[in-house]
Amino acid sequence: MLTSTVAHASSTPEIFNLTGLNLGLLIIRVVAGITLATHGLNKIFGGGKIAGTTGWFGSMGMKMPGVNAWMAALTEIGSGALLAIGFLTPLAAAGMVAIMVVAGITTHRANGWFIFNAGGGMEYVVVLAAVGFGLGCTGAGEWSVDNAANVHWAGTTGLIIVALAGVGGALLQLAAFWRPTASS
Repeated sequence: MLTSTVAHASSTPEIFNLTGLNLGLLIIRVVAGITLATHGLNKIFGGGKIAGTTGWFGSMGMKMPGVNAWMAALTEIGSGALLAIGFLTPLAAAGMVAIMVVAGITTHRANGWFIFNAGGGMEYVVVLAAVGFGLGCTGAGEWSVDNAANVHWAGTTGLIIVALAGVGGALLQLAAFWRPTASS
């Protein structure tokens, strides 16, 4: 259960502060989750479909590009759906962070900061990774499946889960599969 110590210092009743916090977390989770899930669905069904995603992954130096394309798409879909409903939130956030770390290193870092730069800069992936870390720290809030299931992994526990599974998983994937060439 979320509590607010700030509410006692203000004239706003605590119930409104908690409602605002829970509403804010719900909005962030649902928007980030749907954004991530639809990005994964696009890898499978959009444009060049999964074959195009596989080719793109191969062109950036990913070994076993078909496996990595499917892993990325399914991680985005699964993590996005879990974030949207607020279930196993630190693990879902770790999936989002892992995807963003890999995308940032393999694709976006060479393109500067702004997303409108040619090839897309880092800002989008950094913001989504920050949302993942933030949700790992705050948890999903009271309006979530986590709360209904009495799963409370927020705070330091959530941060550690996101850092180890998200950043650690991304770095392991890159070490195992990414072999960039001078042209990638």
